[in-house]
Amino acid sequence: MAKREFGQYCGLARAVEIVGERWALLIIRDLLVGPRRYTDLRNGLPKIPTNILSARLKEMEAAGVVHRRVLPRPDGSVVYELTEYGRDLEEAVMHLSRWGARSLGEPRPGEIVTTASMVLAMRNTFRPGAAAGLTVRYEVRMGETVFHLRLADGALSAGEGPLPDADLVIETGMAIKALMAKEITPDEAVATGAVRIKGDPALLERFAEVFAI
Repeated sequence: MAKREFGQYCGLARAVEIVGERWALLIIRDLLVGPRRYTDLRNGLPKIPTNILSARLKEMEAAGVVHRRVLPRPDGSVVYELTEYGRDLEEAVMHLSRWGARSLGEPRPGEIVTTASMVLAMRNTFRPGAAAGLTVRYEVRMGETVFHLRLADGALSAGEGPLPDADLVIETGMAIKALMAKEITPDEAVATGAVRIKGDPALLERFAEVFAI
């Protein structure tokens, strides 16, 4: 596949040449959450053609954004991960994500929510000031999408998968967006069944304060 070039000696032009092709930024989004095997990337981007995924990975490897690593035995799998140069994209990806979120509205037919996108959304909406002095562990379940959040005195660690020792388990769907946008209160969310919790209800109130759109 021919590489797109703009013929301009400009940092923005060069950036778009490297990561502006279709699907490239979503691959980077997923790798910002953590290393991925090829199959992990494919599963997280179910609509991406395999030839496009392979092409994007090769292009970004050549540009020094992504590299491959073999995991220690007994796993031995090959994973893709961001280089230091690639991780420097995090701030730009976060800003672009916040900008795009202003146009989200309701999900379009066929649109899915992925675990990686939710982990980054939590990082993006996290308010350290509201979390000062708070130490708590959350597990959030949105159907098959499950992720966890660890807060420790103003610091956030967000990751994929369940958290067995969670202080509060939140089960919900797209109502999480309304809760974070303060379109509904935590009490209303629970009363209407839009959100189901296991644990102290007061921790849901803190969740809505700490993660706010």
